[in-house]
Amino acid sequence: MVFDPRSLVNALKDNVRRVIVGKDEAIELALIALLCRGHVLIEDVPGVGKTTLAASLSRSLDCSFRRIQFTPDVTPSDITGFTMYNARSGEMEYRPGAVMTQILLADEINRTSPKTQSSLLEVMEEGQVTVDGVTRSLPQPFMVLATQNPIDFVGTYPLPEAQMDRFFLRIMIGYPSIEEEMDVLDRFTSSESPLKSLLPVCRAEEILQLQELVGTVYCSREVRSYVATIVAATRSHPSVQLGVSPRGAIALIRSAQACAILAGRSYILPDDVRRMAHSVLSHRLILTPEARMKGISAEGVLSHLIDSLPVPGAKG
Repeated sequence: MVFDPRSLVNALKDNVRRVIVGKDEAIELALIALLCRGHVLIEDVPGVGKTTLAASLSRSLDCSFRRIQFTPDVTPSDITGFTMYNARSGEMEYRPGAVMTQILLADEINRTSPKTQSSLLEVMEEGQVTVDGVTRSLPQPFMVLATQNPIDFVGTYPLPEAQMDRFFLRIMIGYPSIEEEMDVLDRFTSSESPLKSLLPVCRAEEILQLQELVGTVYCSREVRSYVATIVAATRSHPSVQLGVSPRGAIALIRSAQACAILAGRSYILPDDVRRMAHSVLSHRLILTPEARMKGISAEGVLSHLIDSLPVPGAKG
């Protein structure tokens, strides 16, 4: 059987669409992160389908899956695992935590303490976990799908800057239109939820092949310069206290490469960079207190920067 990347990606999209109504952009962004070995932060108000999107994607993949519901009493060892004495063998034994899986749904991640949140740092950056001095690799492919409510909601803890930077991209779902909501009501008020009947359409080996393919997409020097210019502009903007890191710049190019694959191309266009910039960069910006008081948003700063910078190959 011939490996067809675009057909495989379309099959994944169509499968998730059986559950998620009218949110094609959110679905594509999640798939782009998966292709780039990235992790996704799904942020929005309660009830708009954050957990359903994550669960639909995980059910579409023939991979191991675990979910952890974050609450204030969740401890780092619940996530990373722990070692304990086995009286029968007389040896210390490792008991795996929730991260020993391929797809991890971290539900309402900002409802747990910063200490517990930080236990995911090594996991998300290096694909491994260290417990009592012993490092263990995680199964591949590995992806964290985290959901969170807006930080001004009761009982939430803001994620540390270092953790935000490890999320490849952020997805905002938004409310459905009236027509879309009618479709949601029709699907989810029947005898069986469409999520329960969702079957895998992609194997782990195929995901690994797709991930390898991303790095082969051509990125010209002009596009690399364009990305570097955007990133540098965030670091000197008067409304920005902490600009985009080199990790963010790499993520922007990687996401543009995956975007090209979804479009059936073997090269990046500047439009791919422009499309992905907000999802990949906005959550990495820390605005100054003065800017926040004026109601300036990271998305607004990025839009201004991108609109003001020349696009490679554009006329005029």
